[in-house]
Amino acid sequence: MYLSSLVNRATHWPVSMTPAGDGDRRPLALRTIWFLAFGLLTAVIAGLSIGPSGTGFGTVLSYFTSMFTGAEIAARERIIIESIRLPRVIMGVLVGASLAVSGAIMQGLFRNPLADPGIVGVSAGAGLGAITVIVLGTGVLAPVILPLGIFAVPLAAFFGALFTTMLLYRLATRGGQTSISTLLLRRIAHAAIAGAARGILIYLADDAQLRDLTFWGLGSLAGATWQKCLAVAPIIVLAMATAPFLARGLNALALGEAAAHHAGIPVQIFKRISIIAVAGATGAAVAASGGIGFVGVVVPHLLRLFMGPDNRTLLPASALLGAALLLICDAISRTIVAPAELPIGVVTALIGAPFFLWILMSRRGLAGMG
Repeated sequence: MYLSSLVNRATHWPVSMTPAGDGDRRPLALRTIWFLAFGLLTAVIAGLSIGPSGTGFGTVLSYFTSMFTGAEIAARERIIIESIRLPRVIMGVLVGASLAVSGAIMQGLFRNPLADPGIVGVSAGAGLGAITVIVLGTGVLAPVILPLGIFAVPLAAFFGALFTTMLLYRLATRGGQTSISTLLLRRIAHAAIAGAARGILIYLADDAQLRDLTFWGLGSLAGATWQKCLAVAPIIVLAMATAPFLARGLNALALGEAAAHHAGIPVQIFKRISIIAVAGATGAAVAASGGIGFVGVVVPHLLRLFMGPDNRTLLPASALLGAALLLICDAISRTIVAPAELPIGVVTALIGAPFFLWILMSRRGLAGMG
């Protein structure tokens, strides 16, 4: 009872985060989007230029200028850029943007700054679906999995995320109102069940699968290939293309479900579409990169404090900052213990966990306890 009350008080939406009367921040938000676009371009160039092979910025610049000048570039350098770094950077952009936008949608949907695909259990459901296919896809599930080819793992992660999200949402909703404290508390039980299921699957895995699952569980872009990009890109792009159409509904929901209904938003249908979009984006991201946490809670919350809560600008800004942040974290993971590689999930956790605690202990959170 005390834990439920504490979570509910520490995580309420402050009044200043509602879209009403926030029009004066729109010019700032638009300038921020342009700044973030430049920052993402810089992060992409850095991601292509950083690595243990010695292929630096000059080589990357020569590679791209050779497309127009026809100049020759060494075969080794071309392979490093085209087959290793470029798919890794593209995967980082897709995953980072999808996690950040999913977090922004969930925070708007639940009207709470702690709503995040990882924290409320969406990532756990997606991971369980992906692990099931990885371990059993060549065994008992082979007749179903093999015809799906490269799309098997992303689709399994999507349906795992969708099932988890809808289940937790239904359990936390009473009388049309969703309690984030109930959602977080019931997520603990779900995490225990999902953890037990993953433990069984890991026990059944062979040595090669076990090594992959261990590194994949901590989050990594090391396994990014053009084939994996092709597998997850359609799902992520489709989910992300839905996000701009959700902005008006999320703005209306910030004033309450009754107000959203009077504003002409079909609330229940809107919720289902939002959940499906989050499940698709998160499921594909988890399938591609494993468990990368805190991007979905850090990025939209930070942007909301700076540029306001208008989702028309918050969602694209979250996509840009999420992609840039993940590329920066990936560059850190590749260099901090070079020539080895630190799982990117460890880096995002080191950044995100203190920020998460700051949200709980911030002045707004403490004001809710007073």
